[in-house]
Amino acid sequence: MDSQHEGAAPASPPESSHSQTTLRVNGKPHTLTVDHRRVLLDLLREDLGLAGAKKGCDHGQCGACTVLVDGRRVNSCLLFAVALDGCEITTVEGLAGDGEELHPVQRAFLDRDAFQCGYCTPGQICSAVGALAEAAAGHPSHVTDPAVPSGEPVALDREEIRERLSGNLCRCGAYMCIADAVEDVIP
Repeated sequence: MDSQHEGAAPASPPESSHSQTTLRVNGKPHTLTVDHRRVLLDLLREDLGLAGAKKGCDHGQCGACTVLVDGRRVNSCLLFAVALDGCEITTVEGLAGDGEELHPVQRAFLDRDAFQCGYCTPGQICSAVGALAEAAAGHPSHVTDPAVPSGEPVALDREEIRERLSGNLCRCGAYMCIADAVEDVIP
């Protein structure tokens, strides 16, 4: 027997690898026991049956999994679900709320034919909703004119829209129609 282990206290039992987590998803609370390694995307799709957010690259590079967490857009494939305990999650399915009316961005995407295969569309729509809110709240982007006063709403022109949505890839190349749809809903 190794002398380092003689008389050593017995090892403590391993910590639980699961925690109870409560998320408000599309306005409804969900309390689940979640594996600490489970990412939000998998929880949404597999545990809650919300298949809008897509698994694209699984590395946070394509944006197909974009959802809103407390109103901010995020790549759900990169976030551990347990780290979001108490957060408000909005998926493309929840944008319209309980009514039958589509969210204005969803309607604009349909009106402008801003999708082709549709795989990236839920992430594009959630990203657009988040980008509109960020600009309204005065969050600058890389291309925002430095003369814009800090905290003031940022005017969304074509360049701002392209920059703010640059984290979402469309394999079909529907970018022009996507930008048109976002322009249609700028307040």
